[in-house]
Amino acid sequence: MEESRKSTAGDKPIKRFKDMDDEFEATEESSEFEELFKSSLVTLKSGEIVTGVVAHVGSDYVMVDVGFKCEGRVPVSEFMDENGQVTVQVGDEVKVLFEREDSVRGYLVLSKNKADRVKAWDKVEAAGGEGGTIEGKIVGKIKGGMTVDIGLPAFLPASQVDLRPVGNLDKLLGQTFTFRIMTVNRKRGSVVLSRRVLLEEERDKLKEQTLSRLSEGEILEGVVKNITDYGAFVDLGGIDGLLHVTDISWGRLGHPSEQIKVGERLKVKVLKYDREKGKISLGLKQAQPDPWVGVQDRYQIGSRVRGKVVSLADYGAFVALEDGIEGLIHVSEMSWTRRVKHPSSVLTVGEEVETLVLGVDVDNRRISLGLKQTMVNPWTVIGEKYPVGTKIEGEIKNITDFGAFIGIEEGIDGLVHVSDISWTKRIKHPSEIFKKGDVVQAVVLNIDVQNERLSLGIKQLEPDPWSLIPAKYKPGTRVKGKVTSITDFGVFIEIEEGIEGLIHVSELSTEKVESPKDFTAVGNEIEAVVLSVDAAERKIGLSIKALQVAKEKAEIASYLGSQGEATSNLGALLQELKKNGEGE
Repeated sequence: MEESRKSTAGDKPIKRFKDMDDEFEATEESSEFEELFKSSLVTLKSGEIVTGVVAHVGSDYVMVDVGFKCEGRVPVSEFMDENGQVTVQVGDEVKVLFEREDSVRGYLVLSKNKADRVKAWDKVEAAGGEGGTIEGKIVGKIKGGMTVDIGLPAFLPASQVDLRPVGNLDKLLGQTFTFRIMTVNRKRGSVVLSRRVLLEEERDKLKEQTLSRLSEGEILEGVVKNITDYGAFVDLGGIDGLLHVTDISWGRLGHPSEQIKVGERLKVKVLKYDREKGKISLGLKQAQPDPWVGVQDRYQIGSRVRGKVVSLADYGAFVALEDGIEGLIHVSEMSWTRRVKHPSSVLTVGEEVETLVLGVDVDNRRISLGLKQTMVNPWTVIGEKYPVGTKIEGEIKNITDFGAFIGIEEGIDGLVHVSDISWTKRIKHPSEIFKKGDVVQAVVLNIDVQNERLSLGIKQLEPDPWSLIPAKYKPGTRVKGKVTSITDFGVFIEIEEGIEGLIHVSELSTEKVESPKDFTAVGNEIEAVVLSVDAAERKIGLSIKALQVAKEKAEIASYLGSQGEATSNLGALLQELKKNGEGE
């Protein structure tokens, strides 16, 4: 269209109108038409804003008809959006600013941007200038603040963006707000805005309204503004209150963020209001029913309940039974048989468990729970599994001064007392015979269910050799043995493994012995005769003197010719010696 216009009008459209004037002057008839034509032409002033109609949209310019004798030209870039798309089409009505007439090229120089700028300034003035309010869109971030589009670029200092410093200004890009106009300098083309001032004014109004109805015990709605380790600050409407971590939940809470988050709306109760200091203490849990009310009815002693392990301590595990209600499983209530050093060896946080209610203390808000009580106590059936006299086999788990512990089954050990290791050996310490890890056999001697004790014996696997001693070593029997120990009152000799007899100092010789140590030494072999046997007391009385006397009498009898009769019965001779008082 533009090219066709140039081809018919040439490069000098203004000359065309001049030729037309000359032609009109040539005749009287054209004079009246000329006056009408000239009066119809629009007169424009530089800087004037006019309304026109888009006549053509080209790649570089948009042609606009403003009713003048020639069309105006606007760079197409002034009609593009932020995505580079042209926003007008032929026939659209637009407002543009007339800059000048280019008579050489035959078009008007127009500007949409300048028209928008003039309109924007008019908008600023219409808003009241400095102190007025205006709406704008945050479109960019610059040093020290942000750029706001109010029809013209305005500056929003970072300190005036919000009531508190905004960490990430990028999140505000593209958002539209209402601003207070702080300063206006039309010559420099600058406008400074503030959003903070309006927010402060709004906050002050809300604060007045909130304070007018604020009283202790009141239930209010607020928004969580900030969270700390010790609690959260809640905006009640122009004024903040502190929600302490202990007043957030009836149950255990490690950190406020576990239950609330910034921006969340909460219904809270005013616990305390200090008008002089302006401090407000709030409670979230107090705005809800106390879960401990009626807890004894819900958790009766002996009832089974399920819950989730929420925390572990050295002394036990805390189990959440419901919101605000927790119970403690003490380490002593975790296993019937194991000695639990730390609950982590039995339970893990987050695990769901079944427990038995052992006790409820409403005043101190405590519930005692038992884990082992939900399982069969092995000690109640151990008597059926291992009745007295049962032979068992197990590994030695531990050795002490007084005995050795043998593992019977998981968590159940039996004790073999040092006195039950051997019938005959004098054992000072079990480690003389066993070491940890040895697998041994034993016999169940006794079961104490109440005290959870199991007594075992190893020597009981065999008959007591002392039960055979009376028949084996009758009085008058000659024996030989090695000296095992010497005391002031006599000499002990071992006549067979583990069986010792005592030769009293008075029975060492027919002659007086002042000290047994002068008579013999440990390790010497001695022959003696049995005087007496006490199986119950495990004692055997021996005599060397009686043996000597018997031998002497036998020799005398032999000498007198009655050897066969004299040697036939040493026991009879001993009885005779005793009768005569010589064997004592």
